[in-house]
Amino acid sequence: MKDFEQVPAVLVLEDGTTFFGKSAGKIGTTTGEICFNTGMTGYQEIFTDPSYFGQILVATNAHIGNYGTKNRETESADIKIAGLVCKNFTWNYSRPLANMSIQDYFDQEQLVGISDVDTRAIVRHIRDKGAMNCIISSEELDTKVLKEKLAKVPQMDGLELASKVSTKEPYFYGDPHNSFKIAVLDFGVKENILRCFSERDCYVKVFPAKTSYAELRAWNPDGYFLSNGPGDPSAMDYAIATARQIIADKNPLFGICLGHQLLALALDIPTYKMHNGHRGINHPVKNLISGKCEITSQNHGFGVSPQALEASEDLVEITHRNLNDGTIEGIRHKRSPAFSVQYHPEASPGPHDARYLFDDFINLIKENKS
Repeated sequence: MKDFEQVPAVLVLEDGTTFFGKSAGKIGTTTGEICFNTGMTGYQEIFTDPSYFGQILVATNAHIGNYGTKNRETESADIKIAGLVCKNFTWNYSRPLANMSIQDYFDQEQLVGISDVDTRAIVRHIRDKGAMNCIISSEELDTKVLKEKLAKVPQMDGLELASKVSTKEPYFYGDPHNSFKIAVLDFGVKENILRCFSERDCYVKVFPAKTSYAELRAWNPDGYFLSNGPGDPSAMDYAIATARQIIADKNPLFGICLGHQLLALALDIPTYKMHNGHRGINHPVKNLISGKCEITSQNHGFGVSPQALEASEDLVEITHRNLNDGTIEGIRHKRSPAFSVQYHPEASPGPHDARYLFDDFINLIKENKS
């Protein structure tokens, strides 16, 4: 473990609110939309979730780094958050299975962060004021200079980011002798989603975000999957068009998170930027079909319009609702074998309450085949 010395650092929010603390990770400057996650564990999986691309994460748990990092506990090839804000940045760890300290990990990944700030005050502020951009720096402490840099950062609303984190070339996951073939459109897919498919006798081919429907269909898959990912779904005309073609051909289709929003947009149901997104592993959701409730893992800053969904009840059925704020968490097409959820049934990290949705998708494929 390397020696670690913290230096002064500053966090400036878009509305001018400023917090002073100490450096965490690389000495430098970073920008992005600030958001907070309420999970108590699984920080490495959260850092590597591609849906966080372009965002600076506030960890509400008091200690980050206390159990180190491990090479296998990732959801993608590298860290995707733009920066970290935390209370205690703990570079000493005692877990025998860990590979390195969080400071060494951040150095390796070139990630800038800030610690020793009042994360409760930060969360309360952005919870009340809403999503906004911010800047962290441990190399420039002049807030006037930082505000000038921050003013040039684009807003998340209207930003297309999925193609930036998507695979550049198609690749395969799982056993080619498995019973079902799933075509995954990669907008920032988490690895545990692919693992969940593989565990259910599926052979997966992961395609770049802008792959045409014709190319997807040429592989002759049994089902199609729209993945999670970052950015504004309404800026993804290419993906909306592909989803429409899949639905029109009545192919089995499953969407998670961003994929849920894209399914809605393909059905002419608009999305909107939330005042604050849902991010954490403790969000209660009610399955309106079964009447059962689930504790879910979530990470999204956009939602599907409930008013437009209710006006389209002849075409789309609402299957899940959030018990905290009533937002739409799941929909199902009434005339095509397509459904989606806003949350993460693969839940890594998080509860396993919603893993049944993968089984539902496989059953939908079996019904379609028969």
